[in-house]
Amino acid sequence: MIYLDNAATTKPCPAALAALLKTATEDYGNASSGHRLGRAARVSVENSRKAVAAALGALSPNAIIFTSGGTEANNFALTAAANYNGKRVGKHIVSTMVEHDSVRNTVAQLAERGFDVSYIQPGRDGAISPDAVAEAIRPDTALVSVMTVCNETGNVYDTAAIAKLVKAANPKTLMHTDAVQAFRKVKFSLDGIDFATVSAHKIGGVKGVGAVYIRPGLQNSLKPIIFGGSQEAGLRPGTENVTGIASFGASCTIDNGQLIIDNYLRDLLLSGLPSVGGIVLGTPSAPHIVAFAIPGIPGEVLANFLDNNGICISKGAACKRGKRSHVWSALGLPNTLADSAVRVSFSGDNSESDVTKLLKKLKEASEVLCRR
Repeated sequence: MIYLDNAATTKPCPAALAALLKTATEDYGNASSGHRLGRAARVSVENSRKAVAAALGALSPNAIIFTSGGTEANNFALTAAANYNGKRVGKHIVSTMVEHDSVRNTVAQLAERGFDVSYIQPGRDGAISPDAVAEAIRPDTALVSVMTVCNETGNVYDTAAIAKLVKAANPKTLMHTDAVQAFRKVKFSLDGIDFATVSAHKIGGVKGVGAVYIRPGLQNSLKPIIFGGSQEAGLRPGTENVTGIASFGASCTIDNGQLIIDNYLRDLLLSGLPSVGGIVLGTPSAPHIVAFAIPGIPGEVLANFLDNNGICISKGAACKRGKRSHVWSALGLPNTLADSAVRVSFSGDNSESDVTKLLKKLKEASEVLCRR
């Protein structure tokens, strides 16, 4: 089997599984308990906090708050920021039309609570103009949310440059970036970023754990969005998922914390797509995501054909579950092309032969399945 759906989830790496097994069988205490097993669990959590902070480029481990995943991290960051700055600055939010559903739907909920939302339209190539974001800033702009890597197109957005322009336009505006698809895949900076969200299972950790980076000095001004005990600085109550957190920390140390994938396989696929009739969608400048369509073959049909031939790709973001993506609508793609869209996403486990076999099967699909 060839697995090319790593933007949906990655295979847990050996280091993550070893950390999970150790904490599940040896350091299985509650990390808030004072006895030796509790203390061992606490050490594991705090070591993982240091590892995630270091991989993210955070100056202090205390800037990291663990959550149940990227979706909860985005919900917390956006809601907590809006709750704080909505009273302090105003009720205006700026975001883009290509955000992940966990951002898009949280922003929609905030709109129902009275926030005014300005959405930045991407170009046909999927690009977001930093100047367009800056021009949308108002005196009452409480929050800006722009992802660092688009999970469907692989477009990379310079969120540090955007944050600089945002802060110049309104220093009180808070800047959030969904960095789930960027973390350990592309270089990016936390300069000007108030909140960044990441997830373990996209980088070789296990499912069910994510994290929010909160700019130092801001934590004490925030309120939780769920309520309970004092875990995670009181911002994310509930018994810590020690096994998941340990796996997250371990996955951050793969390759000594360096980026875990390069551009080679992406470029190899891009060079071969024209020969099979593929049309690239967006601008896949991230090293691990390529979206494309073969006109005349519905995406679901192509994905099923490849699955039957031992190759796993996706029709798009896994959370869509067969629905047409809002991203393709935002890019202005005609429905026929949007319905043919598929996504290939790589990890460090993939090889050149995987791409060669994929292109071979895409050639077969274009000859057998195309509706002429």
